[in-house]
Amino acid sequence: MIEKRKPSSRKKPLARPSNGIPAPARGPVSLLIGTRKGAFILRGDPARRRWKLSDPVFFGHIIHHMVLDPRDRRTMLIAALTGHLGPTVFRSTDSGKRWNEAKQPPAFPKAVEGEKGRVVNHTFWLTPGHPSEPGVWYAGSSPQGLFRSEDGGVTWEGISGFNDHPMYPAWTGNGQDGTPDGPKLHSIQIDPRDRNHLYLGMSSGGIFESTDRGADWRPLNQGCRADFYPDPYPEYGHDPHAMKLHPLMPDRLYQQNHCGIYRMDRAEGRWVRIGEAMPKKIGDIGFPVVLHPRDPETVWVFPMDGGTVWPRTSPDGKPAAYVTRNGGKRWTRLDQGFPKEQAWFTVKRQAMTSDTHDPVGIYIGTTHGEVWGSRDEGAKWASLASHLPHIYSVEVASL
Repeated sequence: MIEKRKPSSRKKPLARPSNGIPAPARGPVSLLIGTRKGAFILRGDPARRRWKLSDPVFFGHIIHHMVLDPRDRRTMLIAALTGHLGPTVFRSTDSGKRWNEAKQPPAFPKAVEGEKGRVVNHTFWLTPGHPSEPGVWYAGSSPQGLFRSEDGGVTWEGISGFNDHPMYPAWTGNGQDGTPDGPKLHSIQIDPRDRNHLYLGMSSGGIFESTDRGADWRPLNQGCRADFYPDPYPEYGHDPHAMKLHPLMPDRLYQQNHCGIYRMDRAEGRWVRIGEAMPKKIGDIGFPVVLHPRDPETVWVFPMDGGTVWPRTSPDGKPAAYVTRNGGKRWTRLDQGFPKEQAWFTVKRQAMTSDTHDPVGIYIGTTHGEVWGSRDEGAKWASLASHLPHIYSVEVASL
């Protein structure tokens, strides 16, 4: 059993959001699961011991992300790539009982005749807006595009300050650089102290910041490596897999990158590679990063093989999460309950998450359709569901 780290008296005061530190949850937990063949809801009891899987929603469609709005705990959005409607967003205002398609899904403007335009292949990421802006949502697409809805996901408009920025072609590699299933804009983060202060990540492109609600942007990649370039420290062009801001210390950012695990204290403006403290045999390559809801020093990752052929599976077929409780100075392996061998897990960037109970629950979804969970911050793991389609995302919701 891993002991919970006690806050140090030497730690600098946390910058807290206006609504204060959230109390640990005590009610039932639901997991919103996006897969290659539809969306599922896995409902757990308050003890997180018994789980029941729903029937699929939008069966047969690719669901990249499914998110509950924490501001009203009723509105849910789904980012879907459908067979006949193409890329779209579905919306529910009754916790998933009934769904309607967005009247105007995220889309780039039509190109002027004779010019080549951009076309959204799929909406990849969804983020509810600032608590002071009910009804506002943000979305990231493939290819890289940033969109905002002011009406709870019914209609969406592109954020011109990013999509039409003069540096957009250079930042995004002209749409040529990206993941095996296309370049993506993801990890949209909002400073809880200031609704105008936004961050985003791009694969490829890097981390970017806006302080004027998206009207202008600048790269935020100093200190982060990009080993696939002749100059390993470019201004932009990096491949962040996931980036999170801690709501209780909004100037603390964590990033799981193609080239390591990083932390930034915003005042310093430089990423520090905290993954160098990981065991050398395991390395610090992976996709997701998960933060403790009440402790900015505690972070979980799920390493995958980042060798020369980049198989993107658990190193040596032995899956494990790793946790740091001191901001990346030391990491501890968490593998009790996982298979001991021949288990080639792949966990995508949106497929690892946490609840807000005490102790915190940690959950992962794999590309071979299994959901695993831990009720004790990763000390012990158990299989919660299996035989699902390829899992793209797992999000916690209180329904």
